[in-house]
Amino acid sequence: MRQRCLIMFDFGKKNQIIFGSVHPSDDSQIEVHHLAKESRKGLWSEGFKLIRDIFLILLVFVLFGVFFIQPVVVEGTSMVPELHDGERLLVNKLVYYKIQSVSWGHIERGDIVVFWYPNNPDKSFVKRVIGLPGETVEFRSGRVYINGVQLDEDYLDTEHNSGMLSMPARRVEEHHYFVLGDNRDNSLDSRSWGLVPEKYIYGKAFFRYWRPGNVGFLGHEQYADNVPKPIMTPSADDDDVRPDDDR
Repeated sequence: MRQRCLIMFDFGKKNQIIFGSVHPSDDSQIEVHHLAKESRKGLWSEGFKLIRDIFLILLVFVLFGVFFIQPVVVEGTSMVPELHDGERLLVNKLVYYKIQSVSWGHIERGDIVVFWYPNNPDKSFVKRVIGLPGETVEFRSGRVYINGVQLDEDYLDTEHNSGMLSMPARRVEEHHYFVLGDNRDNSLDSRSWGLVPEKYIYGKAFFRYWRPGNVGFLGHEQYADNVPKPIMTPSADDDDVRPDDDR
């Protein structure tokens, strides 16, 4: 009896007692698996699914960036105090999109837009829309007048707008816009290089995601009710395109 107990508790391979083996014919409900092989198969399967999911996520982000939202970097100080050098913005590329004569949105006065620079379409600028098609824009001692009525611009600060520029009234052509930087003392805009064709405007800046202290949506400026409505005429066809710096 003592010897038998020693054998039963001997865990060495030579003296190990075999109580029996499992065979598929013992029970039709029993499935025999090779665990190592099954685990390798499961690992490959899960790895493939992970790669597939990552690829689909990247594809969605690429398509989203191409057609809907695009990040841009502000370079320069022409939009101070609203935008500062080095800030990152998200641009809504769909808001002004047109399918034939149907538009998803209209460019409005006060919109901060990103567009191809008319004199060099390899560059893109960010400015504020001031004059709409059919309007006249005029400067008197640094003040903007739309169709002869002074435009109330509370978003400007005196530190960056001390110049007393005057400019005779200029009519904004159809499918064009008059844009200005908020830093009027240090901005190259429609005052110097002219109007922006509508087809060059490819998006509206709507969200600042960097720097941390200024993260948030960009507000849309409200103007006094006495600003005359633009004189609109039927529109024709357009196209669009890319981002990056601010002069």
